Amino acid sequence: MSVEYVLKENGRARHVRVTVHEDGRVLVTKPKRASLRTVEAFVREKASWILEMQEHMVLLREKREKKYGTMTSLPRLRRGTAAYKAAISEARAIARERVLHFAQLGNFTYGTISIRNQKSRWGSCSAAGNLSFNYRLIHIPTELVDYLIVHELAHTKHHNHSAAFWEEVGKYIPEHMKRRKELQKYRW
Repeated sequence: MSVEYVLKENGRARHVRVTVHEDGRVLVTKPKRASLRTVEAFVREKASWILEMQEHMVLLREKREKKYGTMTSLPRLRRGTAAYKAAISEARAIARERVLHFAQLGNFTYGTISIRNQKSRWGSCSAAGNLSFNYRLIHIPTELVDYLIVHELAHTKHHNHSAAFWEEVGKYIPEHMKRRKELQKYRW
């Protein structure tokens, strides 16, 4: 059984690790001290699991695409690069402007606004009312950014997803469920 994979070396890694991506790609990460022979033996040992996971990921993707439509992949920028810094700056400007607009409209009070490189979230609201948004919001349509902003601002009044929370979101984004579903088509 042969498995194709991309090999990556990580100085902080302590063990050989296999990651199977949604599109079926396989990434093997090894510590600097691990030999290629060790990596190849590890991959051979895990080959049946890797092939099973590839099939599972394909099924998951097909199921998600059936439910939400074709997924749109957003770019992943490396931290510290000029493009990453520019994206953070642009996202901060957009978030501040839209938060201010909806905060005044709905009399929301909030703490700080931060822009992050979150792996799986578009945004969050802390118990103190601090708002955090994913820098990738610069890549989605404005109406989805507005939904995202209102969703997190509504959490400053309702720290859950209760009927009252959704009623609050609906005051400013009447078609919020449609936009929520649309937002789920984007991934990175």
